[in-house]
Parts: sequence; structure tokens; C-alpha cells
Amino acid sequence: MNPRTLAIALAVIALLLTAACGGSSTSSRPAAEPRNNPGNAVPSQAQDQEAAAAGERDTTADQISTFALDVDTASYGYARRILQEGGRPEPGQIRPEEFVNSFRQDYKEPGDDGFTVHMDGARMPENGTALIRVGLQTRRADPEARRPANLTFVVDVSGSMGEPGRLDLVREALHKLVDQLGPGDQVSIVAFSTQARLILSMTPATGRDQLHAAIDRLGVEDSTNLETGLTAGYAEAARAFRPAATNRVILLSDGLANTGDTSWQGILDRVAESAGRQITLLCVGVGRDYGDELMEQLADNGDGAAVYVSSVDDARKVFVEQLATNLDLRARDAKAQVVFNPSAVESYHLIGYENRQIAAEDFRDDTKDGGEIGPGHSVTALYEVRLRSGASGQLATATVRWQDPDTRGPGETSRSLESADLSASVWRESSPRFQVDVVAAAFAEYLRTREEIAGVGARELAGHATRLAASTEDAAVTELAGLIDRAASLG
Repeated sequence: MNPRTLAIALAVIALLLTAACGGSSTSSRPAAEPRNNPGNAVPSQAQDQEAAAAGERDTTADQISTFALDVDTASYGYARRILQEGGRPEPGQIRPEEFVNSFRQDYKEPGDDGFTVHMDGARMPENGTALIRVGLQTRRADPEARRPANLTFVVDVSGSMGEPGRLDLVREALHKLVDQLGPGDQVSIVAFSTQARLILSMTPATGRDQLHAAIDRLGVEDSTNLETGLTAGYAEAARAFRPAATNRVILLSDGLANTGDTSWQGILDRVAESAGRQITLLCVGVGRDYGDELMEQLADNGDGAAVYVSSVDDARKVFVEQLATNLDLRARDAKAQVVFNPSAVESYHLIGYENRQIAAEDFRDDTKDGGEIGPGHSVTALYEVRLRSGASGQLATATVRWQDPDTRGPGETSRSLESADLSASVWRESSPRFQVDVVAAAFAEYLRTREEIAGVGARELAGHATRLAASTEDAAVTELAGLIDRAASLG
């Protein structure tokens, strides 16, 4: 019997035993167990609600965690800016998975156009607990082999974009992107404020002088009618649609819609409808005042990603260093599923991904939406788990499922983690990149809940980040250490 079959069989046996004792195995909502339940006492409704709020799930009744992949990083980018300016980001704007996925990973790339699955973990200072990491990686693209792109820039030129560091940064970012495009690429530009207007219809990237001139004509106007901007942008993208190309709308905005349809749902529905016609969306956020929630939901509904830029260096990273990653696709509707072995894992908690979790039965339903992943993308998920006494053997199996971006043919690959694979200590024996992920996730949790991960506070996290910056020689980790120090000083 293979490890995945064993885990599922054990889970089924546990479910049958639960049902035999009067429990229910038919609820569509996951059963939850409080962190402390001595003597196997039946939890009260209040305890159930408390455990559910904590996100910890009892694996004897619900041993499967399923979520859509997400490569957004805007939450970390925006929090970084707020902290650098001496402020504290709002807890609702903190998404731990976007903090973790903002950092480089060293996962092995696959030899084909699918994924590799990486699993590792480490024991935590608390007795019987551990952190498990699931890492997914796609193969980088050969720049010469990248499929041609039809790009429709939808640029916010409302009054709020006149603030220094907004529209001027957008123009700089667009100039950088145009300079990186190949001869098979095409670009159109739509500007919007109170109304939307087509600045430039779809033009080959070889006409760089014409494209740069159109970008330079972008100037600040009136209010922010995001609805009319996206409607016009998608209409232009549909008119010039090329089946063999990547067709993408790139929205550059502060996300502060104040005229037109500001209810969001109408905008989200239009974006989702266009995504179904293979016109995807990249949301590029700018500005000190930023509509984070709207931009994130637009990206999720538009089968795309949300990033945030606050400097020319950020723009270079998004549109130069990560051009192929942000424009091309390796996988559509990608989902991950982690099956925990209930004989070894008592309970688990997925850190982040709250708005990306999906029902276990939807994992292999290819009509259900997942995440769109580009070449060279890594996706990381961290789990806090409580191990059973004397736990040994297999702990969990992670599977990723996706569809080919052209044929829609499904693919899957899996990997398992054994208890013997756990490092004895998070901070002394696990890999540096694993530790960076733990620091990033713990920092996010500190900002939004003040709760600790891996038993360390903000000051200790900064110390770990400083040490890891030296061992990885990674400037981004050095910056993270400074941000943690800033946050700690705010109290």
C-alpha cells in the first residue's frame, strides 16, 4: 500500500470509529478541536467555535487541507512601505502567505512544465509541535521561448495619482516594461479617471518610440472610475485577442474607486467573466493610500496576481527581473491538497490562505477555480501541527493539481513527509531558507494578531533575520530584519 493510500485508509477508519461513537462524518464544515481537551472530553459548542476561530483542525475528523495556489505579494510590499514611513499596517491588510512568498526559495525546478513538490519541517520548542513547509515550484522560462504577449495597460490617472510617487512611478514602470518586450509582443494603453479613453490601440512592441510617447502623455485628471477603466481595457483586450498569445490586462492603480460602480461585485463579476475567456489580470498597486482589499479581490477573480510597487527598484523587479514570471503562464487553476496522517498528527493549522481555502471534494473538480502560476514561480505554505505522542512514519502527503494553460489537460504530482525528516530544531538545524519563511510568517502573525510562532517575539525575530541575512547574503532578508525592528519599536 502506498503512503497516500495508507493515510487515507487510516482517516476512513478514524471517521468510522467517530461515527460509531455517535459522531457525525457528514457535515460539510470541518470539525475542530480546542488546543486543550484532556481526557478526550466532548468539546462544548463554545470550545468548537474557539478552536475554529484559531484555525486548528482535528485530523481524526478532517485530515485534508485544500487551497488554491496564490502568488500575490502586495500585502508584504504595502506593509513594508507603511512601516518604513513610521506607521503600522492595519491587521486586515496582513496576509501571511504573501509575506512568505515575497522571499526567494531554493526549491528544485521540474524538468517539464509541471511542478516539483518540496516538503520539510522542524520541531518547535513546545513539546509535541512542529512546523511543516510545503513548497511548489515551476520551471523558469527561456526568455527566447516565451510565448508572445498581448498586454493592455489600464492606467489610473485620477486626481489621487498626482501625489508624488504614484503616476510618475507608473510611467517609469511602463517604460521599463516596454523596453523588455520582444518582437512578437503587442501593447495597448487605456487611461481612466471619471471616464476611460483609449490612448493607444494594440501596437507591436517594435514600435517602441510610439509606445514611449503614449506613456509620456499620461497625465492626472479627475475622479477614479475603476469600473469604466476595466470595462474599456477588457474590451480592447478582447478586440485584439490572439489565441496563441498570453492575453493580459495590467491594471496600475491605487485601487481607490470613488465613482461609477463602487460596490465591487459588478466589477469583480466582469473581471471573472473575462478570465473565463482567457484574458487574465495583473494588478500593480501604488500609493500611500491604497485599496488593498479591492486589488486583491480583482486579482483573485481575474486569474492573476497582485503586486505592490513603491520605488523604481520595485518596478524593475516586477517588470524586468520577473517579466516572464509575471506575464506568461505555466499552470491554470492550480490547487494544493495536503493529507495528514491522523495516527501521527493530532491537529494542524495552515498559516494564512484564509480566503484561498476550498472544499476537499473540489480538488479534482477542474471546473472549480484555482490559481494561475507563471514560469519560475514558487509557492510556499506553512503548517503548525501537533504531533501525537510517539508519532512515527508518514506525517503528510502534499499533492498539487493544475491544468495546462493551452490544452486544459490536468496534471498532478505528490510528495510525502516522514517524521524522521523533521529537523530537531527550527533555529539550529533547519535550512536557512526554511528559517526565513518562518520569520516572515511569524512577523505577519505578530502584525495582525500579536500571537507568536515558533515561540519567539518580535525582537528575537529581528535577531534571527539579521543572522539569516548574513548566511544567505540576501538583501531582502536584511530589509526584513529592519522592518521587524521598526514594528517592535512601535509597541
